[in-house]
Amino acid sequence: MELNKTLQHGINALKEGKFQEAERLYHKILQTQPTHPVANHNLGFTLYALGRLKEAEASFKKAIEFKPDYAEAYYNLGITLEKLHKLEEAEASYKKAIEFKPDYTDAYYNLGSTLQTLHKLEEAEASFKKAIALKPDHAQAYNNMGLALQKLHKLEEAEASFKKAIALKP
Repeated sequence: MELNKTLQHGINALKEGKFQEAERLYHKILQTQPTHPVANHNLGFTLYALGRLKEAEASFKKAIEFKPDYAEAYYNLGITLEKLHKLEEAEASYKKAIEFKPDYTDAYYNLGSTLQTLHKLEEAEASFKKAIALKPDHAQAYNNMGLALQKLHKLEEAEASFKKAIALKP
């Protein structure tokens, strides 16, 4: 019971932006339960918020090690890897998040953005389309898909995508 209480206090500290307090609480949990996937994940999230990206990467990887189907950990690892300019690894991480949670809209969107940066424009387009299929009012996905379509010289489709983005978020 004490573990759940400490975990909840850590989550509350995170929500309140008290990152040092959250870090302390997650380390407290991990001292007695180093394989706790949620504590490792939340510590990673906390370290990311503190700008300690390499440590965050390690924490997310530990969470995945102890819970191999942890979609949120793969997603947050992907975000961290992107910030570390490890784009191919970020791509793989987003794909794993989607593998374990096929309706993960944000993972499709971030995957699309990463693929776009990697100049894999057809794949980016497909990923944005999937994000939009899951969340039809995702204005940013329409906008970024428009950019990918523009680079693919699909100008009419790009224009339609930009117009939809503007209609959703004037």
